[in-house]
Amino acid sequence: MSLLSITAMQTRIGQYAVLHNISLEVPEGGVFVLLGRNGAGKTTTLRSIMGLWTPSPGSVTFRGRDLTGMHTAEIARLGIAYVPENMGIFGGLTVEENLVLATATGRFDKVRLARITALFPALETFWTKQAWALSGGQKQMLAVARAIIEPRALILIDEPTKGLAPSIVGAMAEAFREIAQGTTILLVEQNFQFARSLGRDMAVIEDGRIAHSGTMAEFAADKALQDRLLALSA
Repeated sequence: MSLLSITAMQTRIGQYAVLHNISLEVPEGGVFVLLGRNGAGKTTTLRSIMGLWTPSPGSVTFRGRDLTGMHTAEIARLGIAYVPENMGIFGGLTVEENLVLATATGRFDKVRLARITALFPALETFWTKQAWALSGGQKQMLAVARAIIEPRALILIDEPTKGLAPSIVGAMAEAFREIAQGTTILLVEQNFQFARSLGRDMAVIEDGRIAHSGTMAEFAADKALQDRLLALSA
């Protein structure tokens, strides 16, 4: 059984149909990458999974449980975290306070916290610094750290490398490999080299429809398909 199943999902925003009959199977473990051009519907797919927009018709099931119509908070309590493109951190709070707010009890599990500071040493360095003063890369680290401060079965991450320096992108890739050993990641990404280095399975969304799905290895080996769906040579 897939960890996450999306079946014939259609999402409208106002009078506009954004997603058209989307179906995906995200297996448990590793990184599943959702690729596509700007405006293709990638972010809408993540937001629909999280209940921020309600698909109709269609369904989203997580470990066999139907999420359709559930509130975002209920979905999160099932073990799904979401790191939006805007990171979703609180600029006026410190690194520590941002992480405390992401815990279920207001207290840290020392083992998990040690794992996070090992993955992202900068967060420990700037522990008492307000989040607005962090660099772009540090803010992204904090956003991901908030998603894993509690045990999660699935993390949805939207465009984590956008605007980041190459050195930070490399560090983020290493962190994601470590996280994916115990948590499934559904990653939306336009940096194909970053996505290629992490993904096991993948799909391409085009104009709100799934244009291709399969393994990342097969897709990475087909340059003509990449150029057609992603215009990588343009």
